[in-house]
Amino acid sequence: MRLCAVWNPEDHRRALCVADDDGVFPVARFGDVAELLTSHLGPLEAAVAAAGVSSDSLGRYDDLTKIEPGSDVLRLVAPVVPAEVWAAGVTYERSRDARVHESSEKDIYERVYEAERPELFFKSTGARIMGPGAPVGLRADSEWQIPEPEIALVLDGAGEVVGYTLGNDMSSRDIEGQNPLYLGQAKIFAGSCAIGPSVVSTKAVEDPYSLEIEMHIVRAGQTIFTGSTSTARLRKRFDVLAAYLQRDNWIAPGTVLLTGTGIVPPDDFTLQPGDVVEISSDPIGVLRNRCEPAEGLAPPPAWTS
Repeated sequence: MRLCAVWNPEDHRRALCVADDDGVFPVARFGDVAELLTSHLGPLEAAVAAAGVSSDSLGRYDDLTKIEPGSDVLRLVAPVVPAEVWAAGVTYERSRDARVHESSEKDIYERVYEAERPELFFKSTGARIMGPGAPVGLRADSEWQIPEPEIALVLDGAGEVVGYTLGNDMSSRDIEGQNPLYLGQAKIFAGSCAIGPSVVSTKAVEDPYSLEIEMHIVRAGQTIFTGSTSTARLRKRFDVLAAYLQRDNWIAPGTVLLTGTGIVPPDDFTLQPGDVVEISSDPIGVLRNRCEPAEGLAPPPAWTS
């Protein structure tokens, strides 16, 4: 099962939808996967069945992926608006090597990569995340910034993995490299986390450790970086990451856990305003976001009204 969320300008609300070859069908009154999981525990298929699905399609999913943000028409938004987004680091060898290279405390990342306990850190709140097509931010005080394409786990209130989506963990490598205690500033800022374009249920993914992930970065219409990896290269399994997040911790329904990146651009690369980051994985889709200065991004409407 694939779930997406659309913004309807007519009634100014989100609608959680089931997306299939026949169209995009609203799920009862829910606006995103987190709302659905707050009311219904268990697999997404069972939660959707209990909630009920409209027989009236809002359109075709492929058409909605082409709509620009801000357009006064139905458009895709983040499929899950979690209370919290967490992230795991140093879960791929490529990520370990990159963080060892950037840091003045190189042995820290070597030890984390080999250790049983994963690195877990807070990344975002639901109000801060950006959906498909929305801008992602670039810090004004960083000169070395990259996207980090990741498979993201969607957890229910019991901490069980019920779905997968894509995440972009925007990062300032120079800030983090100066000191590991600067991790929060390197990872949490305006527009630093994008999620989407859909949530695919665990039942729809035969083997989560064979998911291929690709990233393309486009500048002025030209692809300037491309990379790929597979979840087969993960050092730590998804269930282990989720289990450690649950230890003596409260898990809100719809919590998202980013699982780390195995794609890192070369050391002489940094993002620029206007760059477009495209992260893709079948069957989740393509998460596409344009880079803009973080200082120019508007805060969530509820924070300014």
